[in-house]
Amino acid sequence: MFRRSLFTILLVGVEFISIDAQQTMTPIQEVSFTQVHLEDDFWLPRIEVNRKVSIPSAFRECEKNGRFDNFALAAQYNGRLTTTVKEHQGDFSFDDTDPYKIIEGASYSLAVHYDPQLDHYLDSVISLIALAQEDDGYLTTCVTNKCYRLSGWWGHSKWEKINSHELYNSGHLIESAVAHYRVTGKKNFLNVAIKNADLVCKTFGPGDGQIHRPGGHPIIEMALCKLYKVTGNKKYLEGAKYFVEETGRCTDGHKPSMYSQDHMPILQQQEIVGHAVRAGYLYSGVADVAALTGDKAYFNALERIWENMSVKKLFITGGIGSRAQGEGFGPNYELNNHTAYCETCAAIANVYWNYRMFLATGQSKYIDVCERALYNNVLSGVSLSGDKFFYDNPLESDGEHERQKWFGCACCPGNITRFVASIPGYIYAQQGKDIYVNLYVQGKTKIGNVELEQITNYPWDGKIILKVNKGSGKFAIKLRLLSWLKSSPTSNSLYTYKDKAKAYSVSVNGQALYPENHDYVTINRRWKKGDVIELNLPMEVRRIMANDNVEDDRERMALERGPIVYCLEGNDQADGKVFNKYILDSAAITSRFENNLLNGVVVLEGTAKELQQDGEIKDVMFRAIPYSTWNNRGPQQMEVWIANTPISAVATPLPSIASIAQTFANRGPIQNDAPESAPVDSWAGGTNNQWEPKRSSDISKPYHYWWLKYGTQEAISYCWKQPQMVSNVQVYWLDLDHYDGSFRVPESWTLYYETADGNWMEVEDHEPYTVRKDCYNSISFRPVKTKALKIVVKLQKGQSGGILEWKVN
Repeated sequence: MFRRSLFTILLVGVEFISIDAQQTMTPIQEVSFTQVHLEDDFWLPRIEVNRKVSIPSAFRECEKNGRFDNFALAAQYNGRLTTTVKEHQGDFSFDDTDPYKIIEGASYSLAVHYDPQLDHYLDSVISLIALAQEDDGYLTTCVTNKCYRLSGWWGHSKWEKINSHELYNSGHLIESAVAHYRVTGKKNFLNVAIKNADLVCKTFGPGDGQIHRPGGHPIIEMALCKLYKVTGNKKYLEGAKYFVEETGRCTDGHKPSMYSQDHMPILQQQEIVGHAVRAGYLYSGVADVAALTGDKAYFNALERIWENMSVKKLFITGGIGSRAQGEGFGPNYELNNHTAYCETCAAIANVYWNYRMFLATGQSKYIDVCERALYNNVLSGVSLSGDKFFYDNPLESDGEHERQKWFGCACCPGNITRFVASIPGYIYAQQGKDIYVNLYVQGKTKIGNVELEQITNYPWDGKIILKVNKGSGKFAIKLRLLSWLKSSPTSNSLYTYKDKAKAYSVSVNGQALYPENHDYVTINRRWKKGDVIELNLPMEVRRIMANDNVEDDRERMALERGPIVYCLEGNDQADGKVFNKYILDSAAITSRFENNLLNGVVVLEGTAKELQQDGEIKDVMFRAIPYSTWNNRGPQQMEVWIANTPISAVATPLPSIASIAQTFANRGPIQNDAPESAPVDSWAGGTNNQWEPKRSSDISKPYHYWWLKYGTQEAISYCWKQPQMVSNVQVYWLDLDHYDGSFRVPESWTLYYETADGNWMEVEDHEPYTVRKDCYNSISFRPVKTKALKIVVKLQKGQSGGILEWKVN
């Protein structure tokens, strides 16, 4: 029973009705990943690492961090278990979703490689979860456990707050349970999910006595659609449709929120804004509902929003979400590299959304985005060892980024475990008898009575052989023509190639074909066993330039070979630096496979120019590696967008008084005799990195901000190992609009120094403390010798604030 069709659990229905009026109404179906057996050297090893390392590691972290203890405590509150657990653990109301996501990934793993020990382990965890469920079906452990420490999330009663994540917990519970049922045929987890979903559909809706509110953090929409497909119960589809329709209405009087994807009804939306993961999950759910109900109006809205995303807000790595604040989107063309957020979960959500758009239309541009995200942003989210993860995935680093084994907010590790196992399900699709080949990966698949085999070393090599090993009949095989063979990697004006692509070739049984350059090479014929298609794709190194509206990418280029985006990393350069280099457009770049590097990758090599501190320029060799593999050899400099003129190269600066300081964020006022209970200083960064701001709204490089602090007194300090003689500071204030609270120059500020006896004194004979925008605010003062300086700011009423750069002289 472990070979049953499974991929339907990953996307909402088995069938998606085409909403494009110009297409036939024959539905496009996903091909279950259990029907696709990989034999390649790229994806299969990663899937095995996910099975053997990532999933067990994530379960161990759940055990260590109290995720399972919370369910045990809830079971005790329900009178069903006695436990030694004394209090609820963790800092978030959505911690329950971590086990759910890992169970989902483990279930996919069971489908491919049955492991009785893992099967038994899942049953034991599911039994605990079932005991934690309340009699009416409710299941959010921090609420059941009356953890008022987290009442800022959920309030003091069930369903009180839109961002409580109770519905988010339900969504992941349902998705995980459907996956487990599809694989094992067991209903132990599915029954828990059905009971919870029944409560959700009873509690929320348009009727009298129901709560009129959307999900807050979308996923319940996708989940209810999946449950509808597996049970046939239409109330779940109606529930999903309700949450989609309620979005942005604010029927119960709550305030509109971009962060919660609740700012505007979907049919009115023109631009993708707010929290990036929420956006991807919401639009995936909208696509599900639109496809299952044939609602063209919602699909037209999705196409409009998708155009804004793909033309103005998509990173070259396939990532979405430019800002750490609110984990979401900035204005159009804000695609900064060093501060790019590009959350791993957002990249996964982007794949979910785009694949659903493909199923509804058959258009390859959506698979182009899927492939870009898969090979770059998604894979960057997990180490090659499988046990360390990135939450955010910047496109540039000064060595301050490093993957972690776990996070307090651990959404990304669990999401990686459930997603990587599902990769084979994105390779093929079927429309009637016709077969789409969307991704090129070596392996075999059985679709109907036809067995196909791909033989290829893609993405390192462009030769693809597709053999018909079994079956016959008249149907079309549709080979996707990849976006990197065209004039734009995104098929729009956001990114373009600087060169013209070389021609590809395709043949059937040795006879060359000359198809028109559409999205797919469609070969419609009567196929028989032994037929062979050969597709040869030119694997040239291509230079990409960004739209001039993307300020951070001006005078820069990105390197790509096939679907792989490359980066420079310090480890591969003679001086360990990358920002001081530029590669001329005329420079030759070669590629070669390096078997003993990063588990085997194609590297790019050539000659770069290196800008010295004295302004001199010398020729140096460079090596570029796939972006997805960076930070597997320790933290160091990295960049995707590389200078191609000396204007954008930055010579490595000499150390300054500020740059050698340790930076700490301090809470509260100056306290020379602080009590033992005084808040402890925390490490901070971003103000002494020696990058020059262009303006007060320039957040393209690291900076410090006081997130969710409004009108309060805040502080930041520099500390040195040895005393420094100082007489001047220069402060560049942050001033920025943001959908979830703006940042303004402070109302006032004061500079203190630490005395030899450890007390804090305001500097003497100082110039006026200024708060001007778009320039350094310089104040000189009587020279002092000190081991620490501290800036104390009073934020404007109702506003937050921050510092872009703080120099000391």
